[in-house]
Amino acid sequence: MYTFVDEVTLDVASGSGGAGCVSFRREKYIPRGGPDGGDGGRGGDVVFVVQRNLKTLRHLRGRPRLRAGNGSPGEGRQKHGRDGENIEILLPPGVVIKDAGTDVCIREFLREGERWVFLEGGMGGKGNTHFKSSRIQAPRFAQPGMPGKERCLKVELNIIADIGFVGFPNAGKSSLLSVLSNARPEVADYPFTTKIPNLGVMSVYERELILADIPGIIEGASRGAGLGLKFLKHISRTAALAFLVDISVEGWETAFDILLEELRGYSPELAEKKRILVATKLDIADAREVWPRFREKYPDERAIGISALTHAGLDDLRREFTALASGAAEVDTATADTDMNTGVNPDAESGGP
Repeated sequence: MYTFVDEVTLDVASGSGGAGCVSFRREKYIPRGGPDGGDGGRGGDVVFVVQRNLKTLRHLRGRPRLRAGNGSPGEGRQKHGRDGENIEILLPPGVVIKDAGTDVCIREFLREGERWVFLEGGMGGKGNTHFKSSRIQAPRFAQPGMPGKERCLKVELNIIADIGFVGFPNAGKSSLLSVLSNARPEVADYPFTTKIPNLGVMSVYERELILADIPGIIEGASRGAGLGLKFLKHISRTAALAFLVDISVEGWETAFDILLEELRGYSPELAEKKRILVATKLDIADAREVWPRFREKYPDERAIGISALTHAGLDDLRREFTALASGAAEVDTATADTDMNTGVNPDAESGGP
């Protein structure tokens, strides 16, 4: 079974430098050729590299100790020791590295292709060739290599997306993600289908937007109830939030208020992000009857009704998402295929979950 891993603890260390060599030139007819010990090789570095195709930290689980290579010692005839190999640790965008002991943030990785040398390897020691002088003709000592550096790190992933979906279990988040993007999350007619965050790419107006669906939030999530608290951090970097409310069931009147309060309890900044209300499952007759009341209840909120089953309202929703991600104040919906006041295609058939 695929496991979503968003936190790991790593013990990383750069390589130690190789020792310098104590050697003397010995050739026929040259009885006292002098020192010719070579320098030790440099230790390898610990390097973090960001790759876009990575989505989790699963590849780092089970690898708590990561070591760069040590430098080789120098050799006679002034031969330089081989440098230790660097160790490259691949990360997805959105990773934060913290000190495991103090929880202090060391660095945040946001850009694809970013490369950062975290720990440099130890310098190699100098061979005895460097220590010859008028006073010391035959030095019988050399430098040891410098030791590498070691740190214990906490690596945390916060997914980077343009729009984050927020809603109760079975509100239709996974269904919406599947019809708007290339993602194929598990969809079923029961709560808590989504147990890990899902990402999808929506293409619109020659632009790509990343959509994030997190497990459903339940009341008390900000205090640790359910899976909501564990994954709320994954919508902390989104440009905007889409609050999905299933208005075909009882309790729709308080759903948005509860969701907003849970986000505020987790992070006041998260609750203040740009947002849109999305009333789902308008292919059901009860939902279509409730939709006008839903709009009236939140006159100051951007709201739109949709059906993932009949695709009603999805074109308008794509435009809204694009505007929110780009920071536009409003969207021109003059060419909308559906009525923005209802968000529903009047010719669409009802039925379906």
